[in-house]
Amino acid sequence: MTRRYWNINLEEMLEAGVHFGHGTRKWNPRMGPYISAKRKGIHITNLTRTARFLSEACDLVFDAASRGKHFLIVGTKDKAADSVASAAIRARCHYVNKKWLGGMSTNWFTTETRLHKLRDLRAEQKTGRLNRLPKRDAAMLKRQLSHLQTYLGGIKYMMGLPDIVIIIDQQEEYTAIRECVTLGIPTICLIDTNCDPDLADIPIPANDDAIASIRFILNKLVSAICEGRSSYIRNH
Repeated sequence: MTRRYWNINLEEMLEAGVHFGHGTRKWNPRMGPYISAKRKGIHITNLTRTARFLSEACDLVFDAASRGKHFLIVGTKDKAADSVASAAIRARCHYVNKKWLGGMSTNWFTTETRLHKLRDLRAEQKTGRLNRLPKRDAAMLKRQLSHLQTYLGGIKYMMGLPDIVIIIDQQEEYTAIRECVTLGIPTICLIDTNCDPDLADIPIPANDDAIASIRFILNKLVSAICEGRSSYIRNH
């Protein structure tokens, strides 16, 4: 794996609140090695370790992007949803930011069928065909389109399973990470002090509740992906 310098600044992480964990009563003992202190009943994440794991994750996604690999970013809770969508769009990644539908990856045939339906309905809407149908039929298909767009809009151009999945909030996206484990898809997970670091291929210990923290982590990963994509384009 290529080792690069990603300028991960500890002061910037402090400003973003990356170090704040959950209350000391709400923690996973397996996170012990990633915790440096307790402060006013809250665990404090060891940012030196966070920086090291984040740098390793940036190396991984850079190398993957430079080889033309595909990424999926998953983060469905309200505090993460907008950041996930904007980061994915910037890096030309697929994303899920509303709800992970059970079997979305392990039952890919069904997901692919839904995606075909979504693309067909979008095409019919653009050409005006839906508006030429009887009102009842048009209304039904528009509701179906809206539903599919809400839950699958971020993966509408995904033609197969992703090569790497980036997950924000392991607890919230437990179904997604279990499916990745089942399929052997490598995962990079932002993990707070209540998570199990052993589930992720690369765990990044960080605050998964603060928008600034989520954006900080995503920005570093996305920058690495964009650099990797530029390298891929130059070489092809």
